Order: sequence, then C-alpha cells, then structure tokens
Amino acid sequence: MSSGPELPYTFPKDSNAGDLHEEFAELGDGEETGRQATVAGRVMLIRRQGKLCFATLADQTGRIQLFAPANVTENFEEFSKLSLGDWVGASGEVMKTRKGELSVKVASWRLLAPTRRPFPDKWHGLSDTDTRYRQRELDLWVSEDTRKTFQIRTRVISAMRRYLDEQGFMEVETPMLHQVAGGAYAKPFLTHHNALDRELSLRIAPELYLKRLVVGGFERVYEIGRNFRNEGISNRHQPEFTMLEAYQAYTDYLGVMKLTEDLVAVALESAIGTLKVTYQGRDLDLTPPWRRASMLDLIEEYADVRVDLRTPVEELRALVEEHVGSPKPDPEAGAGKWIVELYEQVAESHIWDPTFVMDHPKEVSPLARDHRELDGFVERFEPVIAGRELGNAFSELTDPDEQRARFEAQAARKAAGDEEAMGIDEEFIRALEYGLPGTGGMSVGIDRLVMLITDSPNIRDVIAFPTLKAAPPES
Repeated sequence: MSSGPELPYTFPKDSNAGDLHEEFAELGDGEETGRQATVAGRVMLIRRQGKLCFATLADQTGRIQLFAPANVTENFEEFSKLSLGDWVGASGEVMKTRKGELSVKVASWRLLAPTRRPFPDKWHGLSDTDTRYRQRELDLWVSEDTRKTFQIRTRVISAMRRYLDEQGFMEVETPMLHQVAGGAYAKPFLTHHNALDRELSLRIAPELYLKRLVVGGFERVYEIGRNFRNEGISNRHQPEFTMLEAYQAYTDYLGVMKLTEDLVAVALESAIGTLKVTYQGRDLDLTPPWRRASMLDLIEEYADVRVDLRTPVEELRALVEEHVGSPKPDPEAGAGKWIVELYEQVAESHIWDPTFVMDHPKEVSPLARDHRELDGFVERFEPVIAGRELGNAFSELTDPDEQRARFEAQAARKAAGDEEAMGIDEEFIRALEYGLPGTGGMSVGIDRLVMLITDSPNIRDVIAFPTLKAAPPES
C-alpha cells in the first residue's frame, strides 16, 4: 500500500492495539514475532531519527508504536511528514524494540484521512474546559480519563440492562412527545406539531406510559432513555439527561428499594470491579444493604429539631429562613412542602453514605400511594449518595379517583403560575380505571451514577455532548 492523493473508502484493519499488547505481553525486548498485523488509527506522536521514524498510533482500544525503518517502509519520506491527528493504516510485523516498545514494523501504510486543523498533542491536551465539552471528539483522543469515563458509562448501562433482563423485566420504549407533561414535577420544553396543529412537550419522565403498560399486562417493564426539563444548568443538572425507570407489579416501595441497591451494585461490579469508590477525596461504599431513614428523622439528625405535618407552617418557614435566609414566598405551600424544603437545606447535602430517604409528604408526591401507617405521607423514597439525589421511587398510586384529585390540585397550582406543576392526564386516569395492581416503581439517574463511579465533579464530564451556552465566534 502506498500513499497517494486519493483517500480509500475502506481499509482492511485486522488488529487492535489493546489486543496486540495482551497477546504479546511476554515478548522480550528486541524480539520479533513473525506475526503480520494491520492496524489503523490516529497519529498521536511522531518523530524522525535519521533513517528511522517512530509514530504513536491510537485506536479505540489503546496505543501502539509504528516503527518505520527507511529501508523497510514504503514511501518513508512521506510517512515521516505525517501530522499529529492524521488517520493512517499500516501493515507489518509485530515486534518489540530494544527499548521495550511493542511496535508494528511498518512495511506498507496508507493515509486514511488527514487532519486539516492543528491537533492537540498528548503533553498539553485541551486545557480549556469549555473546549473539552464543545470538542469532545478531540478530548477523547488526548484525555485517557475522558475516554475511560465513557467506556465505564457504556458498561454501566449494559450491566443494568443485563441484570433487569435476567430478573424478568422487559425493555420497552415510550413516547418522547407528550400531550400532557407528567410523571415528574418539572418545567417542560414545548413544541408545536404542524400536522396535528397542537402543542406537545418533550417528556419530563416516562412514568405514566410505563404504568399504562403494567395495566396492559406487562408485569415488569423498564426503559433507559432521555428526559428533558427546561430548567437551570448546574454541575448536577442538564436539560437533557438519561434516566432508567422500572416498574414491577405485585410489589411496593420496599421491593423496589432492594431492586435499586442491587441494580447499582451490579452496575459497579461490572463497570469497575468493586463496590468501593473514592469520590472527591472521600471514600464511598455502595455495598447493600443501604441505610434506611425517614425524612423527618434526618431533619432531626442534622438540625436537632423534630417537626411533622402538625408543625405550624410559620414555624417551618422560620426554620428554613434560619438556615438559608429568606426563601421564595409561596402562599399555597403547606407544611409538607416546607418540610421538604427544610430537609433539602439542612440534611440532603450532608448525607454521604448511600441512604434511602423514606416517607415523603403527600403534598409533594402526586403519583405515590398513601403510607399505610403515617397520615399525610406516602410510600416514597429517594436514594441519596454523596449529598445528592440519585433517583426516586414509590409504591405507585393505583386509585383513579385519588389520582384525579391530585392531578386537579396540580392543575390548580399550574393555573396559579407554577410552571413545574403537572396537568390532568385523562388517558392515564382512564387506564387506572381498568385496574392497576399494587406496583412499585423506581428511577435511577444514569448521569449522576456515572459521576460517582468516575469521580467526576460535573455532570458535563459524563455526557458526551452536554448542553452549553452559545459558542463564541471563531477568530
């Protein structure tokens, strides 16, 4: 193969860098193998020393050296003039140099695609964080940590799918375009469908459709997909994010509590081989069983005050003000909402070890079933790890009359200006009227889980192409 002006449509690559390193791990310095290999990838480093040229070739699995002697390599002069970032394919014998570098001794090679822009070298990488996010295609080449993060992300999702499949769950797909934004308390993105001449929203959660499938007789279902919420951006929030949701008939929030911790454990074991990680300098052990604690107990633990739904709203508001200053006034908020606000301010960020925060006020949980023992509360939990919520779960509300009443309360809040409140989903209520058995449902935020596993401080580090502000014009 000789270089030339025309770039090939295909290339007969038969070996990967990572596989060659594994196959010839015991090869001695200066030894040859007689094994011919054809590799392909990007040139990440190149240097010439007289009649020898050395290039580092990177592919999806790792890096290997291309060793090009002038008396062996076709078109040696052109090879020595390759640029950082050029895609090349090369064939030759696998050998190890006297300095111990596993190499392909290049006999023939082909330029597959030249880079027309300056390519960052491995020494300097991409120092600007914004550039790393905007040009992820470059970041993946120059940062091994970035590449590893997305490989781990893939393994996490694959392990979750495999585990749920083994447990008898069926993976399904539900609509991204919703007539009524529901399944979560969030502001939706709105769009207009021209053919139907109607307003639709991007889904904020797949929950209501998944429960309709349980009504339809699929007893265990799950979906891994994108959700969209038209809200702020922070180091743990993106408007477009990935969520796993699973629903299981004939169980409750205690049943899906075990499912949640087991699912996370399987994902970690498969992705990194351990349930113990270090996140931002502190150790974390995600080995089940995780701690169970009620929201009220956690408020008492961290704020040294005992509250409940009988505590006057003004007293709860004063407690919140004591910890965070003047909260945004909400004349419609009852004791339940202020309890959640107090918990989020005094407790949540301090919870480090995996904890199921249980038993939330009914006021803020329009899709969860009433608690069997605590009036005014529902059977709901949030898994909290390293000071942040990882997901959400309920014993699902199955009574269509109660569900209608809660939707109507949400609709009233929406009419009063609450952009995050849900509307009334008549199709979902109709489905409940056909009967939904006792069901447990849970969700896990994939992005936040990968953040924990990869020790990533910002959600943008684990999303290949995060949403960013408009890019400045190129100079």
